[in-house]
Amino acid sequence: MCFSSHAEAGSSLCSVSPALVDKDLLRQQFRRAAASYEQQAVIQRRTAERLLDLLAQHCVRPPQQVLEIGCGTGLLTRSLIGRFSGIRELILNDLVPDFASRLDLPAFSPAVRLLSGDIEVLPLLGGLDLVLSASTFHWLHDLDGLLVKLAACLRPGGLLAFSLYGPENLREIRALTGIGLRYRSLTEIAASLRRHFTLLHSSHETVTLRFASPQDVLRHLRQTGVNALSRSLWSRSRLEQFCAEYRRRFSADDGGVALSYHPLYFVARRGEDTHRSCPAT
Repeated sequence: MCFSSHAEAGSSLCSVSPALVDKDLLRQQFRRAAASYEQQAVIQRRTAERLLDLLAQHCVRPPQQVLEIGCGTGLLTRSLIGRFSGIRELILNDLVPDFASRLDLPAFSPAVRLLSGDIEVLPLLGGLDLVLSASTFHWLHDLDGLLVKLAACLRPGGLLAFSLYGPENLREIRALTGIGLRYRSLTEIAASLRRHFTLLHSSHETVTLRFASPQDVLRHLRQTGVNALSRSLWSRSRLEQFCAEYRRRFSADDGGVALSYHPLYFVARRGEDTHRSCPAT
């Protein structure tokens, strides 16, 4: 995927694949999508709930000190609070500072500490019982580096649970443009995790959404902030060509068009071995 919003056409695609995600652009696009995000984030909500189901299977004792990376508007946060009692402190991180004002958390929420900014460069305190993240880690520049950082900041026995998207994600967009994120495979990520954690679970699924038109696909992506890889714009003729080809190649049985998502899920535990530690909280 590689497109940005356009006032007339609705979306545009870029001509080159970025080596690294432009996080300033990512921040801008997610900020613009904040008001429409929860209505459009069908897959993100499903992914968050599935991640919590998997976490519950491996969470032996209630976590007290929790870090959520990429909290967004609180889809995962609210479900976490409702399903896991006993959390003493919840540290909420997001690249977009504005999201903090949109967090509508229940009255019985634990103490919340906001940690705005790029998780790859922010300093983290140690002593965490749980780190979790849904639909965020595919945007990272260096996943392996963050795994090392998180292993150091989790208590021995602490859990890391996250979902992100795999190589078949938005395959229709990639097929038409040749452009997209460099999504890592389940096998690659599992191997990285095993270097620092005990891997408890890894799985994936493919989910296909149906839309009335290619324009609706582009609108959906824009309204969830996913159009965050390029500042370039399409001409109207290029948009029309894209939509015609999309209908030709990816029409659904109901007369609409298909869009594929490919979520990957992981749950891992930090072992008793020695890691370079973060400061204790």
